[in-house]
Amino acid sequence: MSKKLKIGLFGFGVVGQGLYDIIRTKNLNIEIVKIAIKDPTKKRTLPPELFTTDKDELLNNPEINTIVELINDTEAAYDIVSTALKTGRNVVSASKKMLAIYLQELIDLQHQYGTSLLYEASVCGSIPIIRNLEEYYDNELLHSISGIFNGSSNYILSKGYNENMDYDTALKLAQDLGFAETDPTLDVGGFDAKYKLVIAAAHAYGVVVKPEKVLNVGIQNLHANDLQYAREKKLKIKLVPVAKELDDQHVTMFVLPKFVNEHEFLYNVDYEYNCVTVQAAFADQQFFYGKGAGGHPTGSAVLSDIAALRYDYQYEYKKAHNKKDLRFTNNVELNIYLRYEDDDLVEALQFEYIHERFYSGNYKFVTGKINLQNLIDNQHRISNSKAFVAFANQLTGVSLATAAKQTAEVL
Repeated sequence: MSKKLKIGLFGFGVVGQGLYDIIRTKNLNIEIVKIAIKDPTKKRTLPPELFTTDKDELLNNPEINTIVELINDTEAAYDIVSTALKTGRNVVSASKKMLAIYLQELIDLQHQYGTSLLYEASVCGSIPIIRNLEEYYDNELLHSISGIFNGSSNYILSKGYNENMDYDTALKLAQDLGFAETDPTLDVGGFDAKYKLVIAAAHAYGVVVKPEKVLNVGIQNLHANDLQYAREKKLKIKLVPVAKELDDQHVTMFVLPKFVNEHEFLYNVDYEYNCVTVQAAFADQQFFYGKGAGGHPTGSAVLSDIAALRYDYQYEYKKAHNKKDLRFTNNVELNIYLRYEDDDLVEALQFEYIHERFYSGNYKFVTGKINLQNLIDNQHRISNSKAFVAFANQLTGVSLATAAKQTAEVL
């Protein structure tokens, strides 16, 4: 029989409200005892005695046995979650940045205090990927996990490709619809996708990597020329996080725009939708698709975790316990497209192979193979020079020697 959960809820924004709406329509043996909020002056439809601005009213309340954390403040979220775990309470969280930064510390706290922290809603909203990585794929060799982890950037890219909308207009529309924040850097810069990737990779490979070690290049430098290049090649541009096992000892992770073809699952995932593709040795390729944001979709993922806690469910981090010296590396080669203005940037990136070079007015691009570490070393230069970088599986290169010979023949 499931036990009754008495919840202390931190945050009553879009997801908190969505969670409350779902809970009140179900008979789940769950009760929200108190809700901590930041702004006490905001008008709410629920009784005022249900709310407080004092976090200790929740954390020190012996009646509350479960904490649900849905706030945007990273450090405050960590303080709430870590305190709850230390005082014997189980926790559900949706704070992907906080989880990615402090994941190892939170894993250690769970083991030390015998408590459970669940966070399905932190990665791709309603898509049940964490539990599947933890349970379904626990004994599976995973070649890679990738997908579309951020609906805001995907919405902007879809508007540009499908409707010829320029980047600034698409961004403004995404903000007006609530898909993107006033400061969109977290989304369009690839940070949000990176935090989610770090969390997912911990369950896929058992490797916990600090986010600052993982490359993220976003779409903020996207130009109409890049979209036109994609159309001519019958490709679409998607912002794609990738975690890939390279061999028995190494796994790599990065977030970059990607050219995808019509045979890839990601090709038909448009607008605010998210997806996750898992490439496994035995199960082959599997695809998860759904809404990655929104009150009710994300609230449903939070509720799934709450319901699991009624039966004392906890992550076992099986891959972490069974890993065989698997280490994170940025020493991997990628086939990339670089649209640039700064000629010296091409030299700085040290292309190993060149496939295409093109110059026409203000539009210059090169495609070829480079080492991921070179992108990391020049990340700020790429951003500041308004260059756009994307990778693609199908961009094959020729050697620099061959390229030089071809150039000499033309001359």
